[in-house]
Amino acid sequence: QVQLVESGGGLVQAGGSLRLSCAASGIFSINAMGWYRQAPGKQRELVASITSGGSTNYGDAVKGRFTISRDSAKDTVYLQMNSLKPEDTAVYLCAAAVWGRTTFGYWGQGTQVTVSS
Repeated sequence: QVQLVESGGGLVQAGGSLRLSCAASGIFSINAMGWYRQAPGKQRELVASITSGGSTNYGDAVKGRFTISRDSAKDTVYLQMNSLKPEDTAVYLCAAAVWGRTTFGYWGQGTQVTVSS
């Protein structure tokens, strides 16, 4: 059974930190993993992604504040979020792409992150 299970969301005050985790199972030959977020009334946007080789990419809104990392042996990806702002409030979704695909084909259910001012 294919699963991407996120954890670590919650409520935090502005300026605080959270660490999200996402564990993949049942997916063969994962290349890239990443995090997207979607706030009410807004389009889904890339937060960060990381390839199996360790190359990272960040959305402009989070550069310098968020860090993505990965444990490939465990098919787990992490997102360390520092200096959180109220505008970071969203559902954060984990995604995975397998080798040979250029888009993320597997998605988690999402975890809510709420930043209070």
